[in-house]
Amino acid sequence: MMKKICIMLIFLTFLLKAHSLELINMQSSLADIFASSIDSNEGLTSFRSLNIPSGGRTEALGTAFTGLCDDISFFDYNPAASATLEETQIAVYHNSWISDSAIETLAATARTGNTGYGFQLKCFYVPFSEYNLYGDRVAGSYYTETTGTFNISHNFFAGYLFKGLSLGANAKLSWRGVPDYTDNKDDSIISNSGLEQSALGLMADAGVLFHFNAFKFFSARKANFNIGLALNNLGIVLTGFSSSIQTDSPPPTKLSAGISYRPFSRILFTGEFRKPLNLQNTSSSEKASFAVGSDIKLTEKFSFLCGFLLQGSNPRISMGSEFEFKKILLDVTYTFDLTSSANPVNHISLSAKMKLGDRGRFAAIEQVNKYYLEGLRLYAEGYYDAAVLKWNESIRIAQSAPLNMTFEPAIIAKKIAINFNKNKYELENLYSISFDDDDEE
Repeated sequence: MMKKICIMLIFLTFLLKAHSLELINMQSSLADIFASSIDSNEGLTSFRSLNIPSGGRTEALGTAFTGLCDDISFFDYNPAASATLEETQIAVYHNSWISDSAIETLAATARTGNTGYGFQLKCFYVPFSEYNLYGDRVAGSYYTETTGTFNISHNFFAGYLFKGLSLGANAKLSWRGVPDYTDNKDDSIISNSGLEQSALGLMADAGVLFHFNAFKFFSARKANFNIGLALNNLGIVLTGFSSSIQTDSPPPTKLSAGISYRPFSRILFTGEFRKPLNLQNTSSSEKASFAVGSDIKLTEKFSFLCGFLLQGSNPRISMGSEFEFKKILLDVTYTFDLTSSANPVNHISLSAKMKLGDRGRFAAIEQVNKYYLEGLRLYAEGYYDAAVLKWNESIRIAQSAPLNMTFEPAIIAKKIAINFNKNKYELENLYSISFDDDDEE
């Protein structure tokens, strides 16, 4: 038995070494391929944690989310999305990053009619330990970057055929917390030394999202093609609060354009282009980045996701899964990340999203469909006036809360029925006049 265990341990050791060599070879190969993409302007902005994904589904899709934004993860990508989410949602995220750093995120969003709103709190932290000249630990705390985001958006021209044009905005308040450090002479804490390097960020996002149908090979009410545009992290950073307040390095402003396409009900593709903007010195702006992702729904409750991000010369490859249990969506993502570190970094991110209902939207849609179909039946049986009454009710419910949309099928059917009745009445009058003339003769 002991002999078998020893053989197994030797085999596993060899396997791990082979795997390590494979990762090193993979890193070397990828570095050679993308060597021309090295960015000398990388890292010249503050609040870099705003570029780190909260985790879960968005990271699994390679962060190509600006043109999709179909769940509560939209806050960091496109603020226009809250107006089109079908259900009220809350979510928590955990992303275990590099060098013992991590990001924790809490978010909530809801929708009233065609207006969406929400709030997100995101905190990046990393242990901060200080040692004196003799190697003794003299201070210990955390370096943090915390951002609160307030969102509002509205979907204009929402209807059955054209799903609408969503416009949205985020207001962001960020704080960089630097702990106090010590005096090298006597290891005493220097009061407000950390406050001097801490910073306050005042930023805003703006976004637009188009929803429509194109090259759709399945039947569903939801649009299968989205286009999104967003301007993120536009603002100013202030520092020096313990002496004289001054501007710090600019926030990581970026302009993003993305698309998402669902050709079949269980297959989704996303793509995104981003251009960072250093508004203090545009010549110091970072290079553009690209991301693609795919979501394949294997069953009604389980999806497989994968993505690729190229930012600078080192790519990020991710894959994950999403599992739905009742009203809870659980996401687990594995990322092989060369973007954040020169060494191969493998990290896991988790998210849990809870659906809290749609505020009666689905029931209202069922009523709209019910009256519309009843109108079609009455029209086919020749009861045109009764059919128009049913379609009027269908139109009324669609235009009222909670849907606030235009239901074109009922409007078109109503016009056809009214025109038919009008033409029928005119024909009957012509026949009547003709018969009266024959009687007089």
